[in-house]
Amino acid sequence: MVNLTGVELTGVPAAVETVLAEFFQATTPALESIYPTAAEAGSALADFVMTGGKRVRPLFVYAGRQCAGELDDDPDGVKITVSETLRACAAIELIQACALVHDDILDRSDTRRGRPTVHRRFETLHAQRGWDADSGHYGDSAAILIGDLALAWADDLFHGVAPLPADRQTPPPRPVPFAASAVWSQMRTEVLGGQFLDITNEVAGDESLTAAYRVMEYKTAAYTVARPLELGATLGGAEPALCRELHGIGIDLGVAFQLRDDLLGVFGDPAETGKPSGDDLIAGKRTALLAVALEHADAAQSDLLRDCVGTRLTEAELTTAREVLAATGAVSEIEQQIDARRDAGLARIAALDVTDRARADLTALAHRITSRNR
Repeated sequence: MVNLTGVELTGVPAAVETVLAEFFQATTPALESIYPTAAEAGSALADFVMTGGKRVRPLFVYAGRQCAGELDDDPDGVKITVSETLRACAAIELIQACALVHDDILDRSDTRRGRPTVHRRFETLHAQRGWDADSGHYGDSAAILIGDLALAWADDLFHGVAPLPADRQTPPPRPVPFAASAVWSQMRTEVLGGQFLDITNEVAGDESLTAAYRVMEYKTAAYTVARPLELGATLGGAEPALCRELHGIGIDLGVAFQLRDDLLGVFGDPAETGKPSGDDLIAGKRTALLAVALEHADAAQSDLLRDCVGTRLTEAELTTAREVLAATGAVSEIEQQIDARRDAGLARIAALDVTDRARADLTALAHRITSRNR
């Protein structure tokens, strides 16, 4: 067991991976006792979680906890300890795994982080083994269940309970404070509600900037930054006023994060993003980038962009779409919105009544997520 006492923010990703690795090791017997093929589901989930990912959400949980006051690892103390905080940080990565595995099915994506998506992995497995019925349907079905498993295990890990055999059960840890459980519950609801709104906007063809922002706020901003910050602060027993302010900061930074993602979804380098270039257009995403472009486009430009949404594009067609997005001024406007949201968040961080270390770490995170290339 890694010594988690006094973990610096930069050490959080590695510490979280240690917690996750130990959790997956502990849960393996539960699936193996069902049947070997059931254990393959757990192995695929562990492989997905442990190979890649920016660990952004755990960083914000930990940063929020730092804003609540100094951390210690005294199990008899009133405040949540470093170890308990890192358990929550790891649990949120399992919610992220659920969201990504399901998102890849919804978007019909072939790759994630430069590797086959979970549903494509099981589609290939089905074909290789010569099983009956449709390989694609099996792959989708397996991935849905694996995403569900990730969501269930996220709750288990957050509350300190693992599905262990009876002879390996240990006394339960201290219960998570009710206020933190309430934030955790609200976060899960928001990300699923935002995801549902996202797919509904796609099929309804809602091109409004209002709809795009609503998805950003709930599918990404609240879940990626605002709720993790609030969760960490709540775990540390912070006053409600500080929790509310951190949530507001998180919305600003989370929207900036998603706006950057919108640009990377069209202009990003696949070698950096791990996804095919232009994936958001191909998937039919009604992003803020597209909404702004359509607001400023002429008739010919609008027709071209609408023809690109939700269709497979050649490299030449993608290049043309990019040129139109730039020509309408949408790219520069989105960059301005990113800067405005980031600067608003930074100003609020500067005004927080927290330690210098907590402020510096949160400031660094704000710059990191709004100036990334993947």
